[in-house]
Amino acid sequence: METTTRLRPVPSARQRWRTATAAACVVLGLGLIGGAATGAWLTGDSSAEPTRTAYTEGRTVWHSVPVDTLFPRTLKGTGAGPGSTNRTWTRLSVAPDSDCSQGLDPLLRTTLRSVGCERMVRATYTDSTRSAVTTVGMVVTEADAAGMQALNNRFAEQKLAARKDLMPRTYAPEGTLAAGFGDRQRASWTVRPLTEIPVVVFAVSGFADARTVAEPQPADAATGTPATTDIAQAGLGHEAKGIADRVERGLRTTVADLVEPPA
Repeated sequence: METTTRLRPVPSARQRWRTATAAACVVLGLGLIGGAATGAWLTGDSSAEPTRTAYTEGRTVWHSVPVDTLFPRTLKGTGAGPGSTNRTWTRLSVAPDSDCSQGLDPLLRTTLRSVGCERMVRATYTDSTRSAVTTVGMVVTEADAAGMQALNNRFAEQKLAARKDLMPRTYAPEGTLAAGFGDRQRASWTVRPLTEIPVVVFAVSGFADARTVAEPQPADAATGTPATTDIAQAGLGHEAKGIADRVERGLRTTVADLVEPPA
């Protein structure tokens, strides 16, 4: 099949004059823009740069920060165990980032609907004795500071963090110690809407031998005294709380460094 090249029209003298005039305007416009940008750079005009806040940076950490920063391979829990004993947790696996349908039960998703779900990231850890497994995660929300504060207030006023029907789901990576860590193995948990960052941090723990748990206990109750339940005596409340504490602390530090990079 024969093909032809489309011909380009030859401009008339009047067209050439218009073209030259348009080109001059473009060059002048670019010169003005370049001059303004150079002036802003020379004078240090911060208005020429996008403003970094804990909310703008916190909303991007799930894809802009290395996974080993969000979920370190090893977490040190000095004084984090029962009786202020030391704990060390080793990461078993990190889940692919996902929407909230995979890691949150429907009722918890409904509870968080007011802040939206930008993305969710999770990892599962075990303790040094390999007797407990814990999934820790972050729900990166779409809310502003007012929205996160309202959610935090609601959790506090309605004691939502202690409701068994609002427990987060587990992440049970195949071929690991946590392969049998499912919904019926959930023993203790914590859910924390942050107010300085658009993130909800959560953790849920269970026995590594995949035994079922009839009466899960929130971490705040399981870490209190006296420790009378099997969950409390096994330190599973301390597992959920301790791992969530350290992941949250690392997240806050990471976002602070993104907002104000070290000199």
